Amino acid sequence: MARVISKTTYSSLLDSVYKLPYRNRVQTLQKLFPQLSVDTLKCVVAQECQRRMKGSHGRLTTSEAVEVLYKRYTNSISMSEEPGILIRLSDENGLTPALLARSIIERHYQKSDKTKPAKLLVSTLMKNTALIDDRDLAFETYLCLLEDDEYGPIAEATKQSVGYEYEIRLRMELEKCRVSFLHEEHLRVKGYDKTPDIKLEIPVGMYLTNIKDLYVNYYCHLHHMFLKFCIAVDGQVINWIESKALFGDEEVHRGYLKDQLYSYWNRFGPGLVIYWFGYVEDLEKIHQNRIILIRDALPMNMIFMEQNS
Repeated sequence: MARVISKTTYSSLLDSVYKLPYRNRVQTLQKLFPQLSVDTLKCVVAQECQRRMKGSHGRLTTSEAVEVLYKRYTNSISMSEEPGILIRLSDENGLTPALLARSIIERHYQKSDKTKPAKLLVSTLMKNTALIDDRDLAFETYLCLLEDDEYGPIAEATKQSVGYEYEIRLRMELEKCRVSFLHEEHLRVKGYDKTPDIKLEIPVGMYLTNIKDLYVNYYCHLHHMFLKFCIAVDGQVINWIESKALFGDEEVHRGYLKDQLYSYWNRFGPGLVIYWFGYVEDLEKIHQNRIILIRDALPMNMIFMEQNS
């Protein structure tokens, strides 16, 4: 399955995503884009959903809008409608199920002076719906959390778990290749504030294309050590690796460049970011003046450096 996709294909994919309802879009997209992996499609859908929520959440959760939704919910309960009331309201109004449920909980626990309840209380109730004092609202909220792949404690726990899973996978693959490295926890113990997932103790060179038997040997001073290494034609040295269990498009990548990757580049030099679920081609052109390679897996064709004493 393709994970590195052209800008044209990505644009077509987004157009299709925009036309589909919030829930259960991946199944339809699989039929429209059979060449793309399910993980890639899920990530694109998730990212598009989050962007849309950033743009519309404020408008959809004004006190007036929430009051209308709350009255519709309570009326449905009084009429003994079948469970899934909040999910149906979510489909109608364009808020994801978890975000809608959170707004309804805030309204339910609203104080007499119409001020919202404490955020900690709402977050606690979202994490443990059994604590909600209304049986129907507790069940409706629970259903919303199960149906929402992007927001809510279940979705967040899943994302964190997947992210950590791929960090462990990266470490295991590096160990299998006998690459010496420090991971994020090691670096924090050493006092680094912003740390990549992997810091290579000895830089690694990679063949980026099929190359001929042409090498250029030279010396450089790096981290107070002289390292002898070979740079292949179309090859590059990396000093660190960042693992991202998501899909990399231009907006996502620019955000990471600003918040993380440029900091790593300034401190440690050239590096590699892995978007495990794929990326849009030509992302590296965004930062041509700074060498940060982009891949969808750990390259297996690595050249190891020799430390020169």
